[in-house]
Amino acid sequence: MPKVAKELGPLDVKRLAHPGGEGNATFAVGGVAGLMLQITPAGGKSWLLRTTVGDKRREIGLGPYPENGVAAARDRAREAKEKIRAGVDPVEERKAARAALAAAQQRGMTFASAVDRYLTAKLSEFKNPKHRQQWKNTLGTYATPHLGAMLVSEITVQDVLRVLEPIWLSKTETATRVRGRIEAVLAWATVAGHRIGDNPARWGGNLKEMLPAAPKVAKTSNQPALQLDDVARWMKALRDRDGTGSRALEFATLTAARSGEVRGATWDEIDVDGALWIIPGNRMKAGREHRIPLCREAVTLLKALPRHAGNALVFPAAKGGELSDMTLSATMKRLHEADADDGGPGFLDRVSKRPAVPHGLRSAFRDWAAERTSYPSEMAELALAHTIGNKVEAAYRRGDMMQKRREMMDAWADFVGGRTVTGKVLPLSASRARA
Repeated sequence: MPKVAKELGPLDVKRLAHPGGEGNATFAVGGVAGLMLQITPAGGKSWLLRTTVGDKRREIGLGPYPENGVAAARDRAREAKEKIRAGVDPVEERKAARAALAAAQQRGMTFASAVDRYLTAKLSEFKNPKHRQQWKNTLGTYATPHLGAMLVSEITVQDVLRVLEPIWLSKTETATRVRGRIEAVLAWATVAGHRIGDNPARWGGNLKEMLPAAPKVAKTSNQPALQLDDVARWMKALRDRDGTGSRALEFATLTAARSGEVRGATWDEIDVDGALWIIPGNRMKAGREHRIPLCREAVTLLKALPRHAGNALVFPAAKGGELSDMTLSATMKRLHEADADDGGPGFLDRVSKRPAVPHGLRSAFRDWAAERTSYPSEMAELALAHTIGNKVEAAYRRGDMMQKRREMMDAWADFVGGRTVTGKVLPLSASRARA
């Protein structure tokens, strides 16, 4: 009959010590057959259960001491023996649990990580670095604040709606792109084994039932623009504000450029002495180089800006990267709110009565050229980098086109600065003839 170990109490176990020499020492503590306290030469203590599983001898770890006291160790030993009697090998069960945990952790990818992995995997499909950056910027601005820390396996339709609903009516085109990009990232995550089930960002038979169709919304959701009679008052308020975001917004106004083109502008694109900004095609929406003659105020603004060593951006964010689109939008919002707080009407779109947004500055420029000047519409469209008829555009790119556009941008700068000036150019037919 096997010898039964004396049942040790908590104080007895606490007093147990390594006898010296190399190797671990074990002491039977009784209460459950085979329950041992293992002590290392350095004094570390842990629990072991020596038992037989089938025809195999096992040493099953039951946790460290004193985190697990005597009573807890005996309970764990009894549970292990119950499993053995039921035909379960606790060691193999533990290995399976660890493997399942490792698999779960591998599947436990956050949305932010999935975006990075997706872009890395699909890099070769992007036409140029600008498209890849646009993907990351739009997701970073609108989706990541809501979904970034979430596991892709846990994202639901309601989570995607939290991203889209705030911008679906006001920024419909952007919102549709964000939805498609979220869908693509989650589709990649599903194929890569990080999630299962339907794609919560899918449109047909899914979000389509929750959101109005984009084409119908877009017809009535133009970007809120400054009213022409408010432009000079707005510019004065903007110039009274400090900060890189304010200067970037001022530069965007003076050049009629898109927010992204201004935020990504680098010093090597700009000839300050020649008063010319050349945006390479890979940063343009149409994929073609765009030349912008800089008015006097734009040049003065640039000369006053600090240049940061090791950073080529004209308008860098505080941490060195590009300003976010939200920085310029926030500046616009603060200008509106400050004017309203001072008893003014704020800066509202004439039709929608919504506060003007950065993209609406381009609309104000277009309205000014059409309503307050005699500049040809094709010239204004080219200034906005819009695609116009090939023959007309070719004519406007020849001859003295840059000089005519420079005069137009100087006139626009006078207008936004409160100096009432009417643009004067030759009739379109004559200007074409000279070009």
